[in-house]
Amino acid sequence: MDFCKIFLGNTALLIAAAYLANLVYKYGLARAPKLVKYTCSVLLIIFCGWLSMVFGYKLSENVIFDLRIIPLIIATVIYAEPVTLAIIGIGIGFARLTFGVNEASVAGLFNLCILGAAAALLNIWMRRRGFSLVTRGFLAIVVLNVLNCIDIAFLGVIPAAHYFETIMPATLPLTLLLSLIFSLILRDFQLEAARTIQLKQSNVLLSAQAEELHQAKRVLEERAKELARSSRYKTEFLANMSHELRTPLNSIINFAELISDNDDSRTKEEMAEYGEIIHQSGHELLRIINDILDLSKVEAGRLEIMHEEMNISEIPQLLQMHFELVAQKENVGFSIKLDPSLPETFRTDPSRVQQILKNLLSNAFKFTHQGKVSLVIRAEHNPEGKLAGSWIVFDVQDTGIGISPPQQRRIFEAFAQADGSISRKYGGTGLGLSISRDLAHLLGGFIRLESKVGRGSCFSLYLPLANEAEECATLEITPSVGGVEQKALLPGRPGTVPGLE
Repeated sequence: MDFCKIFLGNTALLIAAAYLANLVYKYGLARAPKLVKYTCSVLLIIFCGWLSMVFGYKLSENVIFDLRIIPLIIATVIYAEPVTLAIIGIGIGFARLTFGVNEASVAGLFNLCILGAAAALLNIWMRRRGFSLVTRGFLAIVVLNVLNCIDIAFLGVIPAAHYFETIMPATLPLTLLLSLIFSLILRDFQLEAARTIQLKQSNVLLSAQAEELHQAKRVLEERAKELARSSRYKTEFLANMSHELRTPLNSIINFAELISDNDDSRTKEEMAEYGEIIHQSGHELLRIINDILDLSKVEAGRLEIMHEEMNISEIPQLLQMHFELVAQKENVGFSIKLDPSLPETFRTDPSRVQQILKNLLSNAFKFTHQGKVSLVIRAEHNPEGKLAGSWIVFDVQDTGIGISPPQQRRIFEAFAQADGSISRKYGGTGLGLSISRDLAHLLGGFIRLESKVGRGSCFSLYLPLANEAEECATLEITPSVGGVEQKALLPGRPGTVPGLE
């Protein structure tokens, strides 16, 4: 009966210690380093063994019976490192010496050292066999309790016959039962701790998912705004395009009708003027259709670039002939300067270069009411950086109305102009700059823009001057803050070149 009371008291103490340890871990060591947690857990188990001895049953002045073996049993199931079990056994054994050094305490030290070694070996064997947690716990309880009884009987402190006949029949079943009960209680503590950890992880996961949903919502809202803006641009574009198409079509229809009337009162000069108007309207209509076709080909990736030698000295002559009358009509000065250091030819697509320059010059004259428009053709050599290499640069400068920084961010977008009312005031489809930008990329170059409101603009077309064999360049356009970062992947010249500035 005395054994039962003392062992039950030991069990209650171990349960209380386990509960307090759980609280300390939850509120004090949960975020501690792994080494600190490991050291504290080993010291706690040794302390529990010492606590069992403090409240153990004194069979005589030096002999103590207690449940110091239970912490070692629990450790055998919990820890994966065999060395840890040996340390715990030795630690509990030395804790026995705190009650005095005598024959019984030395025997207790040896007993715990043997049990620690046995627990380490048992742990290795069970993990190699892949036993479940329940099986490992059952084997640890049975094996270590039986080995403990054998050690006590043969260490000589208590006569073996007396121990086997009188003490062991009472203590062994009780120790096995209480070890099992304590293991179940501790297992429940572990499950509760695991549920708490799982709940925290679930909360963290839910928080992360909520943040992802919030980010996704923001992205969707931004895309919805972009779609609405794009829809507005396309609506404006269709309205402008219908006006642009109707104007030359009406001219063609009306003047063709006048010619078909065969009115004898009209002179040959009037008929020739009607024919010239029809011819100009037809060319204007063809230009608009070509712009739409070019844009669709670029978006579909089907616009082919044919590389051949282009005579640089012919460019000023061609553009002078094309825009001299426009300059006189608009009463605007027009000049072209050619850098004499440029080579005679460079390899590119001549028709596409002329198309880009005509678009840029047409816009310059369209938005310049007084002053001048100029084209400067120069060479630029950069030893390093994003512009490393040799370039031929076409600077189209004007003294027109200029473009504000917010408008510069979208002036090269298809279907979008600097102002939605621009096309109504000045005419045009708004596709010229978008097509020019894409063509510049396909030619291996890019377009830069510098402009101030009321002081004019400068569009600079950069094309590679080095003679490199290529059939076609690959185009990639990435939005960036303040403009468009444009990447042209060139054979022999890979890299990123700057966009609008």
